[in-house]
Amino acid sequence: MLSKKIKWREENMIELKVDLGERNYPIFIGESLLSDPELYKPYIAGNKVMIVTNETVGPLYEQQVRQALVDYEVDTVVLPDGEQYKNWETLNLIFDALLEKAHSRKTTIIALGGGVVGDMAGFAAASYQRGIDFIQVPTTLLSQVDSSVGGKTAINHPMGKNMIGAFYQPKAVLIDILTLQTLPPNEVSAGIAEVIKYGLIREPDFFVWLEENVGRIKGLDSDALTYAIRTSCACKAEVVEIDEKEGGLRAILNLGHTFGHAIETHKGYGAWLHGEAVAAGMVMAAELSCLEGWLTSQDVARIRAILIDSDLPINGPEGMLMQEYQRLMSVDKKVLDGTLRLVLMRSIGEAFVSSEFSSENLNTILSK
Repeated sequence: MLSKKIKWREENMIELKVDLGERNYPIFIGESLLSDPELYKPYIAGNKVMIVTNETVGPLYEQQVRQALVDYEVDTVVLPDGEQYKNWETLNLIFDALLEKAHSRKTTIIALGGGVVGDMAGFAAASYQRGIDFIQVPTTLLSQVDSSVGGKTAINHPMGKNMIGAFYQPKAVLIDILTLQTLPPNEVSAGIAEVIKYGLIREPDFFVWLEENVGRIKGLDSDALTYAIRTSCACKAEVVEIDEKEGGLRAILNLGHTFGHAIETHKGYGAWLHGEAVAAGMVMAAELSCLEGWLTSQDVARIRAILIDSDLPINGPEGMLMQEYQRLMSVDKKVLDGTLRLVLMRSIGEAFVSSEFSSENLNTILSK
């Protein structure tokens, strides 16, 4: 299904483009990209840069990024690491740093880290002086294939995940797959969940490839990672180009997320990794689709099998009650006029959004 043009810039680098008219931006994918000044210069308007990173990623990769920015005045703000810090208090650390160092509308923010850093740095960029430029430099598999592309920025609220934020596109996305060498195995698996999602919603041939190659991704094989990341990014870019602000098609990118966000909120942000919660949520969506007569039991078994092979959960948290799912899902962003909508599947590779499902079948899934 993919028609996205993939450009090989150099022997070890791929360039994709997110085509949004005047707000086009490139996605660079390759190795040893962090310290290449030519990948940053076209997307930095002024002479000041603010690197936003966290206490885990900063010591590993900040100096490599600084090597590319010797022609600029560079400041850094270091955030605490973890989903539990994706809140107003931590966001204000970014605003405090920008103001203390007298950064202007010409400043460019560089988000160096995983999805939490990217979401908060992007939201800060959208808000500071009503909008400044930012560049995404994602360092986790999940952020490389999902959160860094598409312009969703947000913080969490105690009552719901990603409830406060903005659509705000970066100027560029720079994906250096060598950063994954320092990623813990459970974080790699969490990223694989989002990779699998693209096969389930839109790319059946990619899903078949993943069934055969997920072990290579877990093992951080360079060729497998590059193919998985570029295919995921190309799929997301195509969907975002069609529906930037989630008025229709883009909602399919949330397969498993309504269930998953409920799990994350219930357990406390950070107790379950986002990809782990999404994995369990995708199984719930598949099982509901099967009960509704849309998805075959054989396809459900394939979905369960690939998630198990990826070292991901296929069930929600033990002891989480149906009523807790219902309460938390009722404040999901896909609820419109009081009606819950879910991303479901007709087959592997074909997802759709619907409110036309049996509440009895949904409750059966939530009660497992």
